[in-house]
Amino acid sequence: MISLSDSEQPTPQTPPKKPGGPPAVSVQNLTVTYRTTFEKVPTLRSAVVRLGSGKRTVKEVHALQEVSFDVPVGTSLGVIGANGAGKSTLMRAVAGILAPSSGRIEVRGRISSLLALGVGFNYKLTGRENVLLGGLAMGMTRAQVIERAEAIAEFADIGEFMDMPLNTYSSGMGARLAFSIGVHMDPDILMIDEALSAGDAEFKVKAAKKMEELMESARAMFLVSHSLASIRDMCDDCLWIHKGKLMLHADPQTCIDAYTKFLKVGENAFTMEDM
Repeated sequence: MISLSDSEQPTPQTPPKKPGGPPAVSVQNLTVTYRTTFEKVPTLRSAVVRLGSGKRTVKEVHALQEVSFDVPVGTSLGVIGANGAGKSTLMRAVAGILAPSSGRIEVRGRISSLLALGVGFNYKLTGRENVLLGGLAMGMTRAQVIERAEAIAEFADIGEFMDMPLNTYSSGMGARLAFSIGVHMDPDILMIDEALSAGDAEFKVKAAKKMEELMESARAMFLVSHSLASIRDMCDDCLWIHKGKLMLHADPQTCIDAYTKFLKVGENAFTMEDM
């Protein structure tokens, strides 16, 4: 278990709020707890006892614990932390995919979520048909989706595969299509969980450029990434989460410095690139 001495503990801080009305997203005392059953050391005797009693050991996993923060309009918020920290759980809760165990989440605007590229696709349908399904799922009308369909196909750049079933796609092609759908739906709030890793080097450049365009028009953006360079370059606010707890809310460089010091590795080539 990683721990900090008292002198190394980061001082909790919140960046000054941007002027304007209410925040695009407000999260207050958010807690998400999973309940799961498990058997520590499976043995014949324990299996017989369990079958006889009808009971299993239940473990509670505290994915998020009393997390609170506001995201002012116009903010690009980065979220960093080790694997299992609770980053993706936080994004799913804010996106409305996952119900909180307790706490309050207020979202002002339509969310376009790139949390898990391709989740929700029907692999028996064509790419074009999935574009329609994806747009309707985001709350757009059929006419609005059809209006954007060609731009989505052009950006995904998968050629004739747009009219072929998704079960004929490579994983990279499916990710490109999902990314293209998400960024062409005029979101008020954009949520990205490692989506920039989709596709080849050329597509990553195109995706990054598209993200910059969206940042200028979206009311807020969330970016979850292990690439600290991406967080530093694309965000103006940052959360560091560790084992479900909000360790620090500050500007990206301050969070990166505290996080890398916490891991005792420093800002080297490993941590500044996708891991």
